[in-house]
Amino acid sequence: MNDRSTTTQLKYLSGFGAHHESEAREGALPVGQNSPQKVPFDLYAEQLSGSSFTAPRAHNLRSWLYRLRPSAMHQPFRRVGEGRVRTAPCHEAESSPNRLRWGPFELPEEPTDFIAGLATLVTCGDALAQRGAAVHVYAANRSMEERRFCYDADGELLIVPQQGTLTLATEFGRLVAAPGEIAVVPRGIKFRAEIEGAAVRGYVCENYGTPFRLPELGPIGSNGLANARDFLAPVAAYEERDAPTEVIAKFAGHLWSAQFDHSPLDVVAWHGNYYPYKYDLARFNAINTVSFDHTDPSIFTVLTSPSDTAGTANVDFVIFPPRWTVAERTFRPPYFHRNVMSEFMGLVKGEYDAKQGGFVPGGASLHNAMSAHGPDRASYERAIAANLAPHYLADTLAIMFESRYVFEPTALALAAPALDRDYDAAWNGFERGNKPK
Repeated sequence: MNDRSTTTQLKYLSGFGAHHESEAREGALPVGQNSPQKVPFDLYAEQLSGSSFTAPRAHNLRSWLYRLRPSAMHQPFRRVGEGRVRTAPCHEAESSPNRLRWGPFELPEEPTDFIAGLATLVTCGDALAQRGAAVHVYAANRSMEERRFCYDADGELLIVPQQGTLTLATEFGRLVAAPGEIAVVPRGIKFRAEIEGAAVRGYVCENYGTPFRLPELGPIGSNGLANARDFLAPVAAYEERDAPTEVIAKFAGHLWSAQFDHSPLDVVAWHGNYYPYKYDLARFNAINTVSFDHTDPSIFTVLTSPSDTAGTANVDFVIFPPRWTVAERTFRPPYFHRNVMSEFMGLVKGEYDAKQGGFVPGGASLHNAMSAHGPDRASYERAIAANLAPHYLADTLAIMFESRYVFEPTALALAAPALDRDYDAAWNGFERGNKPK
């Protein structure tokens, strides 16, 4: 095996959506054209397209890969069991206006890798129509074997580690993602997930729609929120291994398996703007009010997948990080709220300022379209009595996947021991306000 990642795994290329190039062997990248008659070192040129060929230039996604063997060189795929993975439209359980909350899912006792440890909680939209998303949780206690890989043809994967560090060995190189960071593996890119430590757990948003991009900043101006320069892509690192290998594909809502006679991570060089990437959420420049009132949560958007309706996302990825709160004369936690968008939340660490219990790291909640939600009574009472001096919300990181589509829970989600069957009680006990004279 020639795995250049042993010396390059901590080196990255900087810039979201930028055109990058990388070679693990000097001279492997062709000069002046993408597909010369004879590629250096007898490599094979392959274009990987993440958008239609005729997409507008600003949104056209493609990379050229120069590899030891063509990707087409493998045996036929065959259907295998889906396990606990589901795809929209799912219709296993009825969508309802009821608020849902889960505690952390248990870490496995039996040997379980990233693929086997995936479980779908909610889906929305339609994967075949390339709209909507699914939210999965993962819990694993071993790395994927050297000869086991996967890719997702239905959507891109936004991975949010909550416990333990993941190393993603991809066709483009290696990415390391720890709690407090995210990793995104675009549609169709093959990878192997390796774990550090005894076990890992986290969240995955499978985005069926338009690939994630940075949101527009509008009146905020040119600075703030996530900066393009802080997104990191891997450097080329290839595996030269001739051995029976399994590649699992998620395609049209099902899992398929094919046998390769080599590692699919055999890309010696690449260039383009379609590649996996990572981002440290601590680099997010939170914007908030410095006068009064609570800003809408959209101000904390890290990445967005637009829909065909302007300003209405297929799915947004939002975070609530450590930040100062200074608003005068203001109820500072998230306000009581009903929203046309549907909100799935997770907690990476600490506490969420709208809940005094029940919402814990590794847990999740779902508030579908127009379902009323907001702070529990304890959070409300504390907020209205608080001294409104500047206050720093420390050691906290909550995440939200927000979509224009209604999320459908899976049968697994509704039957899980982690489901909080008394969640509605969080809003019990509010006294009636005084009747106006």
